[in-house]
This record gives sequence, C-alpha cells and structure tokens, in this order.
Amino acid sequence: MSKKILITGGAGFIAHHVIDKILFTTDWEVVTLDRLDFSGNLNRLKEVVDSYSLNDQKRVKVVHHDLKAELNPQIKSTIGKIDYIAHLAAGSHVDRSIDYPLEFVMDNVLGTAHILDYARNLDHLEMFTYFSTDEVFGPAPKGINYKENDRYNSTNPYSATKAGAEELVVAYENTYGLPSFITHTMNVFGERQNAEKYIPMVIKRVKDDEIVTVHANKEKTIAGSRHYIHAKDVANALLFLLQYDISILKPDETGAKCQKFNIVGKDEINNLELAQFIAKVQNRELKYNMVDFHSLRPGHDLRYALDGTKMADMGWKPQSAFKRLESVIKWTLDNDQWLIT
Repeated sequence: MSKKILITGGAGFIAHHVIDKILFTTDWEVVTLDRLDFSGNLNRLKEVVDSYSLNDQKRVKVVHHDLKAELNPQIKSTIGKIDYIAHLAAGSHVDRSIDYPLEFVMDNVLGTAHILDYARNLDHLEMFTYFSTDEVFGPAPKGINYKENDRYNSTNPYSATKAGAEELVVAYENTYGLPSFITHTMNVFGERQNAEKYIPMVIKRVKDDEIVTVHANKEKTIAGSRHYIHAKDVANALLFLLQYDISILKPDETGAKCQKFNIVGKDEINNLELAQFIAKVQNRELKYNMVDFHSLRPGHDLRYALDGTKMADMGWKPQSAFKRLESVIKWTLDNDQWLIT
C-alpha cells in the first residue's frame, strides 16, 4: 500500500535529495512544507522533480508555510492524511547563527515545537523523524568518535538550537507517545548545494584561480577534518530507517526510549586533502592559506566525528566520499549556476 510523507524544508539541499530518492525507489506521495527563503530554492526541487514522468511529478505537492507559525486548518487540510513526517527544515549556517542567534531559536526550536504539536494530534502517524547534526556533540578530540547518546557540548547557537529541538522530540515521545527517531549527520555534500558551503566554495575558487582558506590548528600545521558524506547516502539512510522496524532495537545503556542514529561518512578527510583533490580533478594548482580556525571563526570546531557502528550493525553503509566527490565536482562545473552566491 502506498505511503504519504510530509517533508519539511523540501526545497532545501538535503531534503531535495531525499525527495529524489523517494520518487526513484517508492510509489509514495510527497508533501513538502517550505517557506522558500535563501536556503530553500524551488529551482533545486524543480530540477529533480521535472526529471520524472508526469505521473511521478503529480506525486509531489509543495505547500508554502513558515514553521515559526502554527499550522492553520487550511494548511492541515491541504496536507491531508500522512504516514510519515521527516523534519529537515532548519536554519543551518553556523556563521549566521552567531550573528543572529534568536532567529535560529525561532526557526529550529519553535519551528520544531510547532511541527511536533501538529504531529501528536495526527491519527495513524507511523513515524516522526528529526534530522539533527554532529555539531550537538561539539569538538571531537583525536581518536574520539561520538556515539548517539553521548553528552552534548554545543559551541555555537546553531548546534545549541538543534540540541534543544532534539530534547523536544524526546519529550514528545515520552509524554505523548509520538513514535520518533533522531538522526545525526555531518558535512553533507552533493549536487545543488548552497554556494557558500565549503566544497562548492573550493570548486569555485580553484576554478577562478583564487586562494582557498583551509582551517587548521593554532600552529597551522594540522587541517580540520570531517567525515564527508554525499546527500544521496543520507537519503538512502533515511529511507532505510523509515522502512526498518526500529521497535526491535533495544535501548542503549542510557535507557533512552527515543532511538537516535548516526549517519556517518565512510572516510574522514582533512580539509587540505579535500581541497587538493578538488584541484586535481580540475587539473589545476591549489593555492591555499592555512589559518587558525578558531581565531578566524569563533564558535567553530577543528574536528567533528561520529561513531557509525549502530547503523553498520543494522546493515547500512555509505559509499566512499571520494568516489562520489569526483562526479559532484564535474557536475558542478557543468552546472555552474549553482556556484553563484
């Protein structure tokens, strides 16, 4: 029997890849709720949806709404009956959160409260999933990869608001019995990413023969590192989890009822190595400066790292980032309108 999923932030970078995955592998209907601001680009979603048949295109409905406000009866009626909610809408730019922290509280905490309150009053909702971030755990010292229920240590307003929203999801499951799970992922890349993000920014600077800034330690000897992951792998993981019977999973040693899952890239890559690879694919010389990341960007961390053992034990694994990255670089150069800031 066909399902229907509500995806918040559907015109956003990661969510539009999720919609692509759903259209390609299922017969589900999709309703996307989006306010269509600078991060929610309708052209991004249109490019994907238009690549499908007319019948498949009809499976996608776009509803304009800003989650800083409650869902009114008209919006609820337009959405109709749904089986799943994937809450991906969020303010996600760390620098912007540092400049405008209250805006992020409204978007990420209040917005989550509004979609949760809508969800708890639905009949027959099978699952609510909240898409969170590795940054809730804060910096990861060398050799440390955080597990799903390790302590949080937010270092900027963005990560703090995502952590706060997570606690609301947990509370709604504990209080109202809302079936839920939470995902953490990190440094997602792919086609149609916002141009100010690191990978498209490096692609453009290498292309234009400009200097690339590489964040490093105070001594400027060790570049920051991340477990980069393609958005297609994240979409695969999300569909994997929605179709997995998570009720068979036992709570971990914390006894937490709401399950959490780390969606982790296969390879930990430092940012200098990444920039060098991008230059190599373009057959260009890399011009770069190593800079003290924290003095340049207070509220940022040198290394993030998650433990992906739980998902691996369940049978899910991502592809190599380098295999994905080469095709993304070439695609972006061929579609350079996505490099315009």
